[in-house]
Amino acid sequence: MLKVGVIGLGSISEHHINPYLNNDEVELVALCDINEQRLKDKGQQYNVQKLYSDHRELLKDDAIDAVSICTWNNSHAEIAEACLKAGKHVLVEKPLSITLEEAAKVKKAAEESNKVAQVGFVRRFGNNTKLLKEFIDSGELGKLYYAKASILRRLGNPGGWFSDKERSGGGPLIDLGVHVIDLCWYLMGKPKPVSVSGNTYSKLGNRNNIKNLDFYKAADYDPIKNDVEDLANVLIRFDNGASLFVDVSFTLHMKKDETSIKLYGDQGGAEIEPELLLVKEMNNRITNIDFQIDNKAFDFRQAFHSEVNHFVDCCLGRSEVLAPISDGYEIMKILNAVYESAESKREIYFT
Repeated sequence: MLKVGVIGLGSISEHHINPYLNNDEVELVALCDINEQRLKDKGQQYNVQKLYSDHRELLKDDAIDAVSICTWNNSHAEIAEACLKAGKHVLVEKPLSITLEEAAKVKKAAEESNKVAQVGFVRRFGNNTKLLKEFIDSGELGKLYYAKASILRRLGNPGGWFSDKERSGGGPLIDLGVHVIDLCWYLMGKPKPVSVSGNTYSKLGNRNNIKNLDFYKAADYDPIKNDVEDLANVLIRFDNGASLFVDVSFTLHMKKDETSIKLYGDQGGAEIEPELLLVKEMNNRITNIDFQIDNKAFDFRQAFHSEVNHFVDCCLGRSEVLAPISDGYEIMKILNAVYESAESKREIYFT
């Protein structure tokens, strides 16, 4: 049995805890949160006896083999590094950190340890992603040279720590953009980034004045505090000539929310969101190829279960890590460059 602890008991932790509880090879033995009432409540809910308000105390427990880190963004790197140095396997939620310097420390700790170290790039584990990856790897799309991804919310600033830059590191770029930048980069074969040209906008705030329209709110929602961007966009150029354009928003004057992820190659194209679809040239005709599968869209619950089960398999020595810390470092390099580009109003080149 793999004995697991979960650090940070906000809403995302449920998507780690439930897959652990459903895995016959895992025993959830410890929980940790700085909110002692929430810690007590979750301990009772999941029947976990070992409860810690300080992750450093949890790490002293030699019985714990592996840890999921589900805390605020600004503590991901510090806790991940500490876990690895304490001899624990680590699954750390995205983003890996909020600065590149922090990411480099975790990367070094992962390289020096003999432990599994995985970043929570959950969209890599969606069934639609797995299926499209098979077609890409078999050459159906040819050489991928362009991708475009959008996650645009008309009203979707969660507030709380999400809108507090000190804890989150930023707004929709680091919360939503991290997912689609990673997904496209992964499907494109992880080419080396050459340059980034990005923009961020802070025009609308958290729009707490809007009535009759529900949206997700963080557990610590604050209708006033907000110092993160509303919107970000970026053009990323890669060393193989390919490019990626991404735009993401927490709030925007638009008719409805939009999620769209598309990739284009010289032998075909693909849409992965809102639903999986291939486009090919066949018999001198442009042809849409649909799939007869149970779910053509991203399934949040399925992907988290697949991600956590993969982590468990890696910890038990049965699989190689699909989303290693080194990939988390590369994505942080891109995210940091976007913010630098937006602030300096110039294109940033990687050395």
